[in-house]
This record gives sequence, C-alpha cells and structure tokens, in this order.
Amino acid sequence: MAEPRGRVTIAAAPEPAEVLAALPVAVLLIDPDERIVRANAECELLLNRSERSMIGRPLRAVLALPEEVDGQHGRGFAAFDTEIETRANGRIRVDLARVELADHPGWRAITLHNAATTRRLGHSADRAAAARSAVGAAAMLAHEIKNPLSSIRGAAQLIADGAPAEELTRLVIDEVDRIAALIDRMEDFTDTRPLAVEPLNIYPLLAHARGVALTGFARGMTIEERFDPSLPPALANRDALLQVLLNLLKNAAEILGPRGERRIVLATAYRHGMAVSPAPGRPRLPLPIEICVMDSGPGAPEDIAEHLFDPFVSSRPEGKGLGLALVDKLVRDMGGIIQYSREGTPHMTVFRILLPRATA
Repeated sequence: MAEPRGRVTIAAAPEPAEVLAALPVAVLLIDPDERIVRANAECELLLNRSERSMIGRPLRAVLALPEEVDGQHGRGFAAFDTEIETRANGRIRVDLARVELADHPGWRAITLHNAATTRRLGHSADRAAAARSAVGAAAMLAHEIKNPLSSIRGAAQLIADGAPAEELTRLVIDEVDRIAALIDRMEDFTDTRPLAVEPLNIYPLLAHARGVALTGFARGMTIEERFDPSLPPALANRDALLQVLLNLLKNAAEILGPRGERRIVLATAYRHGMAVSPAPGRPRLPLPIEICVMDSGPGAPEDIAEHLFDPFVSSRPEGKGLGLALVDKLVRDMGGIIQYSREGTPHMTVFRILLPRATA
C-alpha cells in the first residue's frame, strides 16, 4: 500500500545520556539525596576521575561547593570565577551554575566550566598580561606620537625658511592637541579613586544612550530594545555607565559597517543567583542586574577573544585597544563585571554587563 501523501517522518529523539555526553561543559546530575547519578565526559576530564568512580557517591565526596551554593536550596545559582575543592584534582577555578529540574523536585544539574585563563591563572598570567600591555603601550605611543611630531617638525622647518606662519601655526596646535588627547585617554587608566555609586534607574540612561547613537554614529541602523520592565534600581555611577554604553554601542556600529544587516540589540534582565568574586579571597557578591549590548556582526577573532579587555588589544588595524579596556575598568570600578560571548542562532556578539542591585 502506498504511504499516505504528506506524511512526515520524525527521527527518533536522542537519549538523555547521548545529549549529556555531547555537551561541551562538565555536567553532574544530582538526585534528591545529594548523590551523583550521571557525569559526562567533560566532567571526567575536569575532575580527573571516571564517571564510574563518581556514580552513587555523595556530591561532597567528589567536590566541595561554595557555601552560597549549598545554602540556596530550591532555586538556581550561578557564580563566576569561583574556587572549588575537588577530591581528585585539588582546587580549581570555574564558572559554576546549579539548575533545579522543575519536573523532578529535589533533582538538580550542576555545570562547571574552566574559568577563562585571562587574569585567572595567578602571577604568571598577570606578568604575561602586564608584559603584553607594556609592549602594546610602547608600540602604540611610538606610532601615535611619531606622526604628529613629524608634522610639527616639518611645520617648524617651513616657518624657519620664511613660509607664512598662520596656517602652519594652526597645524602645530592641532597636532599638539591630538597628542594631548591621547595622553588624556591614557590617564583614564591611572585614576584609582573609587567611583561614587548610587541607586540608579537604568532605563532613562539606556534611552539617552540609544538616542545619542541613533542621531550620530549609529544613524540608519536599528537598535532594538528587549527590556525587563520590572528591573529594580542598579547600584552604579551614571556618568561611568553612560560612557560604557556609548563605547559598546559605538564599537557595535563600527563593526557592522555601512552595509548588510545592521542590527544592534539593547537588553536587560534580572538574574537570580548571579554572583562573582571581585578579587581572590574576597566574598562573592550578587550581581543580578544584567545589561546586554548585542550586534549581528562577526565578533572578535578567536586569537584575541580571551584578551579582548586587555589594553592595546584590538581587532581593527586602526584601533588603539583602549576602548574595551576602559569599559572593563569602569564596570569593575562600579563593582560589576563585563563579559564577551557569541550566542544565539544565528550567532550574535554579546557584551554582558552585570551590576549590583541597589539595596532598599
């Protein structure tokens, strides 16, 4: 008998174990008795022990989670750049998330991901980053100052040879101003005074930044809003946050260029359980206020993605590599963090700002 027309053949769904094994992050499945039921291959690699040796054992016998995670029963939790103690592999730094399984009360999944190596590998990484910054600073300053100095020297020679001084004097002033502006930008990094933060309704600020972008550097582009209308006030500095938003929007507009899909998205959300340690040895702080600046561009090249917030690192030949480094500094000065990622289908570039919530 002929098969009825229009019938759709649906492939069998993969088994949960197959899905778990294919995930690119370490996953532990925990039952209501706090015992390990499954561990995928990435988890075996990260914890340096086999799934067989973990199944049936209490979670505490395999790794010790931070107190904040253990104390948050019944709800999800996430912590970035946190140190955990493993029984087989010593202390490791990871990005950690715990998810409660809604359809299975008491069951939870724990994901672990190696904390990015940038600024997280101790003194050797700090020295390497400092060396890259010093080399980058020297190269950038030499390049940027050499050109105006050559122009100034040429103008001075022409004036000495009797050329009319009026236009040449204007050129000298302009070039000196250009050098001064560069030095001013460098000095932004030397200001170690704490930023004054206060409870801030971020929505007027987002509207202002969007308006500035659309009337200037993002003219003709689409800036879509995806806002959580119930977001409480953030603890932030208005001027610093506005500078951060304008820098990120300008970067997105420059990456998108004059042709193709030119779409930028501003999004906000409240992230329960989001926390981060501001420095090694310091307690983790909740950072539930999320602001994302996303664009449909190609993102950063893979070879510099991990160093994107380091000074003097840029994906553009004409870039000085100061914009994102300053953004990172300002966000950290407000007690928050900023992250870069490629997310969604199709992929979008995402800069995610996480800030503290203002207390009532």
